[in-house]
Amino acid sequence: MFLKRLDMNDVLFEFLGASVTPWKIVGYLGVLVFAGRWIVQLISSTKEKKPTFPRVFWVMSLVGSCLLLSYFIFGKNDSVGILSNLFPVGIAIYNLYLDITHSARESAEREARPS
Repeated sequence: MFLKRLDMNDVLFEFLGASVTPWKIVGYLGVLVFAGRWIVQLISSTKEKKPTFPRVFWVMSLVGSCLLLSYFIFGKNDSVGILSNLFPVGIAIYNLYLDITHSARESAEREARPS
């Protein structure tokens, strides 16, 4: 049995008149993750009864942006998509860094306090 090697631009199937390729699946996943972070933020804010951005929001921002960036660089080669997803990657990395260092600092301060 011979298996054809799948190219990332090969059409896997047609859906509602649109051709779906592996790169489009990467793009769709990126959109789903990137948009889904707002649901996470809404749930967190509702729970806290104030606007909050949990760490998972920034992780989802980074993952979603990287997936979309991959799609626009390798799948579509679209400079508008590349630029629009490059900026959020940097912001997400910076905010993750701030969140992690802030949490570490708070933990160290809690441990240093006399009980």
